[in-house]
Amino acid sequence: MTLTQLQYMIAVAEYGNFTIAAKKSNVTQPTLSMQVQKLEEELGVKIFNRNKKPIVLTRIGQKILSQSKKIIVESDRMRDTIDMEKGVVAGDFKLGIIPTIMPTILPIFLNDFLKKHKNVNLIIQELNTNIIIENLNAGKLDGGIVSTPLKNEKIIEYPLYYEPFVGYIPDNHRLSNLDYLSNDEIENEDILILEDGHCLRNQVLNFCSMSNETKKKNFKLKSGSFETLVNLANEGLGITIIPFLNSKNINLKEKGIIKKFRTPSPGREVSLIFHKNELKLQIINAIKKIIDLNVRGKIIFDDIQIIGPTIS
Repeated sequence: MTLTQLQYMIAVAEYGNFTIAAKKSNVTQPTLSMQVQKLEEELGVKIFNRNKKPIVLTRIGQKILSQSKKIIVESDRMRDTIDMEKGVVAGDFKLGIIPTIMPTILPIFLNDFLKKHKNVNLIIQELNTNIIIENLNAGKLDGGIVSTPLKNEKIIEYPLYYEPFVGYIPDNHRLSNLDYLSNDEIENEDILILEDGHCLRNQVLNFCSMSNETKKKNFKLKSGSFETLVNLANEGLGITIIPFLNSKNINLKEKGIIKKFRTPSPGREVSLIFHKNELKLQIINAIKKIIDLNVRGKIIFDDIQIIGPTIS
């Protein structure tokens, strides 16, 4: 029995197909099938029922799968433990980032991180928060960057920075002459917000004391793009609220104004998260340190700060 055989078996169980499992494992289908067959012969049982499509595990195969995943995890732990002892920052690291943070966080840390840690292979995916948590629990991701707190006992959160929200107000709007915005001033406005599935949507709804129903009665909007919201605001369909760093990526074309909120400003905490059983802490700490160095105490726009925690 080898770790490779167990990994191939786990892949077949996941995809229900030998061909797809082989492709995902970067081997030929005959090679993978032969190794799985050798594993079955050594154990003296049938792990898969090959008569069904997709292929399914037998009853004993389900138990073997559970044990195999534990063995692979412990094998990875041994490798990670050795790397941590040696102070090595190297290896694959699968990182999920939510869509509203991805465009702003990558320019903050990615280039500097890759220059400093050439032996780390970052595999970055854009995923929503729920999928990131599911994948952390399943061991399919090593870390995530999301808006917190999550209040999940299985997930550890490393706060990175606090990002204020700002309002985008078209220049011909009645609020455009205000120095600062407040909840009271936007209470009766048509506020354009992201579609369901974005945690930012719920944060804005909570701040504005709005229901989950859009205030516009004659159209429904499903968009994950801040630029779309800004363009609609420019057409006179309302105002929008966006994270400050995202506002820096929008071409305002002199049609609108970014307005700060009165203190205390609404905003979001952005954190690097990982499963409590994760052992790639040397990479996690390296990512955190690079981000922290690039945002800590940096004044971005007048008195708006992107506040990073102190490095321990």
